[in-house]
Amino acid sequence: MLCVLAPACALLLASCTWYHREPLSFEDTSTSARTLERIQIDPSTMPLPDLATHRFDPSNGLDIEDVAMLAVANNPDLKLARDDLGIARAQAFSAGLLPDPQLSVSSDYPGAAGFERAFSYGLSMDVMAIVTRGANKKSADATVVKTDLGLLWQEWQVVAQAKQLFLKARLQDETLPLLQQQLDLTRTRYERMAAAQREGNLTEDTLTAALTSYSDARKQYTDAQRAAEQTHHDLNALLGLAPDVRLQLKGGDDAPLLADATVDDAVAALPKRRPDLIALQAGYEAQEQKYRAAILSQFPSLSVGFVRSRDTSEIYSSGFQINLSLPVFNRNQGNVAIENATRQRLRDEYQNRLNQAYADVAHLRADTAILARQLDQAEAAMPGIESDAQHAGQAYAQHNLALGAYTDAQSALLTKRVDVATLRESLAEQRVGLQALLGSAIPDALSSDQTVTDNHAK
Repeated sequence: MLCVLAPACALLLASCTWYHREPLSFEDTSTSARTLERIQIDPSTMPLPDLATHRFDPSNGLDIEDVAMLAVANNPDLKLARDDLGIARAQAFSAGLLPDPQLSVSSDYPGAAGFERAFSYGLSMDVMAIVTRGANKKSADATVVKTDLGLLWQEWQVVAQAKQLFLKARLQDETLPLLQQQLDLTRTRYERMAAAQREGNLTEDTLTAALTSYSDARKQYTDAQRAAEQTHHDLNALLGLAPDVRLQLKGGDDAPLLADATVDDAVAALPKRRPDLIALQAGYEAQEQKYRAAILSQFPSLSVGFVRSRDTSEIYSSGFQINLSLPVFNRNQGNVAIENATRQRLRDEYQNRLNQAYADVAHLRADTAILARQLDQAEAAMPGIESDAQHAGQAYAQHNLALGAYTDAQSALLTKRVDVATLRESLAEQRVGLQALLGSAIPDALSSDQTVTDNHAK
């Protein structure tokens, strides 16, 4: 018997996975500026068509598409999501494996002379594990689809966040100099008025008003500086960059607004376009198979095997053994109830997410329309304000206008330019958000056991 078991054990050990220690790192592994210069991104791995046709080149600065591609490739949370996908695939692989047969060996040594050693060995297999294997494998495969699509949806959200932070950073690059000019204007007016007040040529209340205006401009500029620093921090964190990396951003977002007919068609096909909705469909299908497996497990647990034995009088015998659980008390009714209740929750979760998707799209469309009207009104008022500021500058240069009136005219122009830039940025952010909610058409994820996005996460 030992001669048979020894080679079998050696063969099993040879096919086993061996343990290798992998210690944690205690250093910051965020991408540095030097590492960023060497990063190469394959456009074919990108989750959206507009990114899949864009060449990543950070040598002359990053445009909005470069930032989005870098976010997909280097975002720390996406790395964890891809690890989760690897776990789900390993679980699906495990669910498809057949159960190992069970070998039993026993030996009896007689205490009296004249008798031989008795032994018994048998080989058995868990039949119910084979019966439920199909349902468990389908459930695990559907879970892989759910996880894969969940990763795709998370990538879409990261792309939207990266683009919105890019737009916010570009807005701050544009508005900070304008706010600096406004601060300089109000400081100059206050300093000159303070000098006039010391000479007795200006009242205290007029100087107080100038000081208030100067303080407001200084606070606005300081708040804008803090907001720019926060945007830098958020963008670097999203892109997985070290805190000291300063990105050179270029360009803007010139994508046109989506036509109403295009949005209507996308909304009508939303359940087949949004990865999160399709992921929930796959999760529901996985739960259906778990519920089915729980129902199959109501039947008695059955194990069948072959037995060969010899007693102490050297009589050999062969036969079979059956191990059968008696479904008297448990009958797996508890697990059936749990899986059924879980299925109902997933059904409600899908419907809630679908309803919320429709509501989010409707809200963004309404808000975008309001922003577009505000931007049109602000741009229509710009020529008049620019003309007033120009005339005020000419009159002030000719000593025909007081400093206060000149400053008010220039401040009004700067404020309107900041307002227009802010409205444009908000409208661009809304457009990015709407595109993220609508997404691109995706094949039916449940048409086969294969995931529909096997390549995008590699």
